[in-house]
Parts: sequence; structure tokens; C-alpha cells
Amino acid sequence: MTTPAKSTGLDDYSSAFDPRFGLERLSHAALARLGREYMLFGHIRDRGLMPPIAARFGVRATERISILEWMGASPIYTQRMCRAMRIEGDDVATILKSLQLDVGFPHRYMDVGYEVESERVGFFWLNCCGALLDVEPYGEKAVVSMCHAIEDPTFDATAYATNPRARVRPVHRPPRSPADRVPHCRWKISIDPANEPVPEPAITRKVRAGRLADFELDPPDLPEDDGRRDYSGPFDPAFQLDHLSRRALVVACKEFLLQSQLLARSSMLALREDYGEETARELLTTQWLALAPLSTRRLCQALAIEGDGVASILKALQLHPVFPADYLRMGFELVDAARGNFWLEECTALGDDEPRGFLSLLDDPACPGLNAMVQAINPRARCRLLGAPGSSRPRWEVIVDAQAEPAPEPAEARFVALSTVSRFQLEVS
Repeated sequence: MTTPAKSTGLDDYSSAFDPRFGLERLSHAALARLGREYMLFGHIRDRGLMPPIAARFGVRATERISILEWMGASPIYTQRMCRAMRIEGDDVATILKSLQLDVGFPHRYMDVGYEVESERVGFFWLNCCGALLDVEPYGEKAVVSMCHAIEDPTFDATAYATNPRARVRPVHRPPRSPADRVPHCRWKISIDPANEPVPEPAITRKVRAGRLADFELDPPDLPEDDGRRDYSGPFDPAFQLDHLSRRALVVACKEFLLQSQLLARSSMLALREDYGEETARELLTTQWLALAPLSTRRLCQALAIEGDGVASILKALQLHPVFPADYLRMGFELVDAARGNFWLEECTALGDDEPRGFLSLLDDPACPGLNAMVQAINPRARCRLLGAPGSSRPRWEVIVDAQAEPAPEPAEARFVALSTVSRFQLEVS
């Protein structure tokens, strides 16, 4: 059901395609729901990248790229979110606030509890960890790889963004003993002035060199009387996205998209350094093919985007997390029921340094990632790059051909389909 846009916004995108549609048109409830999906996308994208790396280069390579990916991006996006939500300070409460707004901890999928003991000591624990449930079936080695090898350096990197003297250490963590132990893990954050400050990792400096790190979002012209205007003030261990105002939710949603974009930049930098440009692009293409079907269908379900025509396809492209709003600006045109166009407009992303994650693949005339997205809605849909490859302002045509053979789902998507992220149903409180 749709509510008037002028007052409270739209509860979904079941209405007609609007070429100017943006997050600002959605209601408070829809934004909270979509925000959780955008957070979850941070996990969907990793399910699409890490298994192919493991298959080609082994588990140790997966650990290395995972560590570099999150170490490179999380300090930057943590500081971005703190600025956006007016989260100030360098104490434990500030670190915990940041974790509550981190795509690494998508609400509900990662059921996290928090406690502040003092300015220098705090705890967080996972009553249920969706990521752990994904790896436990693969045995103890897989659990140790994620919960020990990867988490130790990446948790410290996230805390470093707030206080370089902070340390995150396990109270207990998997492998679980007994096998059904709850909470799944518990971690202690401590800040000791005697600690040596953690230096900024080299990968973080490389990610920070791009324009994305300091890109400023345009604040939306929306009311702030339907929730918190930001997350200044006391720490709330029960914080949910629903507590934010509609205006603040738009900002948070856009920051979640930029968090994933920073992760994409970070992982691409790490892959290029270890395996070269060609292999990095191959793995990034594989990742896009893997995540496209699930992420597109989840988006459509969250916003009640129904049907399999071009209008529905364009709606999904307008709000898909692969295309971070504001940083990347796009235009859309519905020509008729079976044909439409979309293109890149002048924006910060076009002038940013490489690598730009999936945006670096948009010059491929075969359009594999775009096709995987549109074919999740209609397997007879196809994208075609208009003009010469390498254009600074690429433009595409999307067509639904009723006579075409339905495209099969990409084989790369099979592992993502096995993940708990494919079955997890989000609820809005």
C-alpha cells in the first residue's frame, strides 16, 4: 500500500516508474527496511568474492584479501558515519555506536548485544551470528579462519578509527563448545593510554587517496521530527535504524552504500597488488555475477517492485546498492514496456581514481554484471552498451525480448544462494 509522497513518503515502490525517484521519496518504515537490506549487502558481496578466491588461490589468500579489504575500508567509513551521525568522542561508547552503524554488523542478521562498563572498557557479543552459521558446516578450520585469523586484525582496525589505543580481544569465540553455545562469541574493548597507537595500515592510506573517502553527501530536505536527527548524545545499546528520523535514515542508507563501495575499492586494490589487474577484474566480474541475482530479488521484495517489464528493471537499477546514490549519479528513461535507457551523469565517481569497484567494469561491452542484475527480474532481458567502449559517459539500452531464450542464472551465484543471507528475512520493528 502506498502513502502520499508529500507528507510521509512512499511505503514502497509499487507505484509507476519515476525517472527522478530517489531514497528521499520513501517513508520512514521503507527507509528502515531498505537500510537493513543495504547493510546486509555488505555480507552478500563478500559471499560472492571470497569463495572464488579460495577456489583459485587457497584459504590463506582468502584470509589475506578479507583482512586487507576490511582494514582498508572500515577505518574510513567509520569516520564518515561518525561525521554524518554527529558521533563524537574517542571512548568505548563511540566505538560501539560505530559498530551499530557498520555493514559488517547488519541488524537482525547479526544479533549483537552491547555494554559500556566505563569510558575505557566495554563489551559486545553476538547472540546469533549469521556469518558463523554460514561457515560452521565447513568444519573447524573454516571457523578458525573467520573468527580468529580474519577478525583479530579487522576488529582492531575498526576500533582504531575512533581511538588508536583501543584493542578488541575475545572473551570467548568459536569454535563453539558446546556446539550450541549462546552467545556465539563475546568481545572486550579496552582503551589503555599506555598502549602504543595502532598505525594506519598502508591499504587504508591507499583507499583514503580516492575522492570517495571525503565525498560529502547532500543533506536531504526532509523533516526531522519523526525520530532522532543523528546519533549524538548517550549510547543506546538497543539502537535500531527505526530510531532515526526520515532525514537521518536517508543519510544512513547512503552511507551504507558508500561503505560497500569503499570495501569494493579496498578489495580491488588488494587483488591488483597480489594478482595483477587482469585477475582482479576477473574476480570482480565473478563477484558481480554472484551477488546480482540475490541482491536484486531482495531489493525488489523489500520495496514491492513487482512484474518483469522494463519499468520494474529500471526501478531496481535506481536503488540497487551496486550504484551508490549521489557519489554515482544516473539517468533513466522508460521508452516503452519492452525498452528503456540508463546512463551515467556528471558525478564524483566519474572523476575518482581507479579502482572504483564494480564501476570499473562498466566499460565491458558484454555487460555481464548488468545482465545478471536485469535477468534476475526477467531472464529475457538484455543490456547493450551504446556508443564506443571506454566512453567517459556510458549509456545502455535494456530490452526485454519475448522471443529470446531465457538466460540461465549465472553459475557464480550458486554459492551465494547456499548462504544464510539468501534465506534471511528482515523485519522492521
